[in-house]
Formats: sequence, C-alpha cells, structure tokens
Amino acid sequence: MLSVLKNRVFRHMFAAQVIAIVGTGLATVALGLIAYDIAGADASMVLGIALTIKMVSYVTLAPIAAALASQYPRRAWLVSLDILRALVALALPFVTEIWQIYVLIFVMQASSAGFTPAFQATIPEVLPEEEDYTTALSLSRLAYDIESLLSPSLAALLLTLVAAESLFFGTAVGFAASALLVVSVALPSPKPSVSRTGFYDRTTRGIRIYLKTPRLRGLLGLSAAAASVSAVVIINTVVIIRAELGLAEDMVALALAAFGAGSMLAAFVLPRVLRHLQDRPVMSAGAVIAILAQVGLALHVLIWQAALVPVLISWFLSGLGYSIILTPSGRLLKRSAQPQDRPAVFAAQFTLSHGCWLITYPLTGWSMSQLGMVPSLLILNAVALTGLLVARQYWPANDPESQAHSHPELAPDHPHLQEIPAQDGASAPIHKHPYIIDDLHKDYPPRAD
Repeated sequence: MLSVLKNRVFRHMFAAQVIAIVGTGLATVALGLIAYDIAGADASMVLGIALTIKMVSYVTLAPIAAALASQYPRRAWLVSLDILRALVALALPFVTEIWQIYVLIFVMQASSAGFTPAFQATIPEVLPEEEDYTTALSLSRLAYDIESLLSPSLAALLLTLVAAESLFFGTAVGFAASALLVVSVALPSPKPSVSRTGFYDRTTRGIRIYLKTPRLRGLLGLSAAAASVSAVVIINTVVIIRAELGLAEDMVALALAAFGAGSMLAAFVLPRVLRHLQDRPVMSAGAVIAILAQVGLALHVLIWQAALVPVLISWFLSGLGYSIILTPSGRLLKRSAQPQDRPAVFAAQFTLSHGCWLITYPLTGWSMSQLGMVPSLLILNAVALTGLLVARQYWPANDPESQAHSHPELAPDHPHLQEIPAQDGASAPIHKHPYIIDDLHKDYPPRAD
C-alpha cells in the first residue's frame, strides 16, 4: 500500500492532508471546550448549530468554489485556502461571544468546501494508473480513520501541558505546514473548456454531469446509505453507551474506536479486492454489511436487551461497510469526468453526499430522542436500504466504460469523429470510446437492456 508514497508529489500532498486533518481534529476538541466555557450547559446546542453550519456551507458553497477554482492555478488556490483556514484557527482562541464562533466556523468550513474537492481532483492526475489511485484512496480513508483515533488522544496529552486555546495554534500550524507542502510540488491545473465561460454554467456543471451519469446516480444512493449508518454511530453512540447501557465515558471512546477499526480494516483490504472485483458489487456489499449489522443490533435489543459487546460488533461491521461504500467513490468520479471537469464533479459529490448527512443527522437525533434506540436504528437503516435499492436501480450491472454511440449533429469531418473511427458496416457514423458527459456527449446512450 505504501508504494505510492514513492511518488514525490503524492507523498507531499498526502502529508499535507494528514497534517491538516489532525490539526482540524485538535480544533474540534478545543472548540467543544471553548463552547462550554462560553455557553455552559448549552454547549451541546452551540456545537450542534456549528455542525449544521458546517454542513450547510459544504452543501451550498462547494459548487461555487469549484467554479472559482477553475479560473486559478491549482496550487495557488489550495495554498490560499490553507492560509485562510490558519488565520481562522488563530482567531478562535480570542472569541468571547457565541456568534463569533458561528462566523469563524462558517469561514473555516467554507474554505474546506473549496479546498477538499480541488485536492481530491488533483490526486488522479498525479497518479493516473488505476491501481495506484485505488491505493491512494485507501490511504486517504485510512488517514481519516487514524485521525479520528489520534486527535482526541493527542488533544488529551496536550491539554495536560497547555490550555485548550493553545490547541487552535496547533491547528494553525497544521494548516501552515499543509500550505508549505503544497507549495513544494508542482501541481497540474487543467484549463477549462473555452466553450463555457458563464459563472452559472461553471457552478452547475459538476452536478449536471453527476446526475446524468448512471454510475454516479448510483453513487448518490450509496452515499445516502453511508450517511444513514454513520449518522447512527456519530449521533447516537454517546446516548446508547451512557444512557441505555449506563457505562462510563471511556466506553464511548471504545465504541467509536470499534467503528474506526472496521473502517481501517476495509482501507487495508480494498486495494487487493478491487483488483479482482468491480466497484458496484463491492460497494453494494458494503451497504449490505452495514445495514445488517445495525438491524441485527436492533433485533438483539428487541429479543434480549442492549449490551456492550453487540454494540461493539455492530459498530465494527458498520465501520467496515461504511468504508467499503465510500473508499472506491473516487474511482467512479475519475472515470466519469474529463480532467478539466474533475474538480466540478468532485465538488458535486462533496455537496450531494454532505446533503445526505444534512438530512440524516437531524433525523437520527430526532428519532433517538423521541422514539428510542430500536426505532432510530430501524428508521435510519430503512433510509440506507432505500439508498441501496436506488443505487442498484440507476447503476446498471452492465456498466461498460466504452459505449457505442453516434453524433448526427456533427459534420463528418469533425475532429472528434476523426479521432475515433466509426464502426465498420454502420448505417450512421457510430463509434465507441470511454463515454463521459461533456460538451460533445450531453446525455448517456439508452441502456441496451
């Protein structure tokens, strides 16, 4: 798995990602402590609103940021956003009012909404080989899982030495180091097509390509499934462990670690699995594993009672399934967009997937508080099952990369027709090549089945 780190550009980009997300994790811990200092018992409400602001900024601003990013060199764009995030982190220790937290969090997350899709779209250009890119996706997934385990521990260690406010300075250092690592390498910056110059067109292009591509519509369904099973874990773990089971805070960390361990296992094994199996059955299997794990926990509680070991097993399998669903998604996005459109399509996935969490987070919280553990598990996994069925419907099992099609609107001497010869014996100029929605291919050919 580590062989891709021999690529200097990817090595620096991966290091930038790891340093930045660890810094963000430190900021998350510090923000909770600052919120408690300011709001006291209302700190959970403050953090809940901050999380909602984060999701709203992701959903609304990522396409706009992608449109802006296409007009600037990739490296300058990423470095500028890292610097902006570092400045916000430096400002957070000085907040004295709750509204200031909200404003700064919005600015930081708006910067992340611009940074993450552009960063993700750069990796397939740095690692064009499919196997290398798959390994890079697994490493990226692994980095997020390790961060979820490392940041709380590192924060706890640092808090024995420094005040909570100092953690924000660690975050700023992380973003500054990320910017320096990005500066240290040359990054590709594909030029946008000259035919699309309008800001509205650039803003909506990624989502239009996404929704017209069958495999990406399937990915949206699977993203809804992933959002549902992960929302149960993220929102309900503390209530299940503390209120339902009456256990201590360290058991909350253990349960979350079980979810992270399952996700890490998937990150390790997926590159080998995807050498032999297609994305669709693998990602569908991940959804089935996660759904069965959580429905099985609900049945266990109904038949017997809630207990720690079944929760840990369910959360481990949920993490395994969650990572199996999401890790290959970058392969689908890469396969479904021209190089110049990849930032927009990655931004579309960023927006739409976080839109799923914007729905499942409050649904999970409401169902747990109003109906209880078992109904919450069943409701959210009914949503997950619906997402899986939608994915199976819109993403055909027979999904060849190349599609036979014609271009009656093009002149016979059009350069595109000259690049790819027509099939012999066809009554119209039919040719075949990897089919991607772009200026010449505005809709997918009808399905043969």
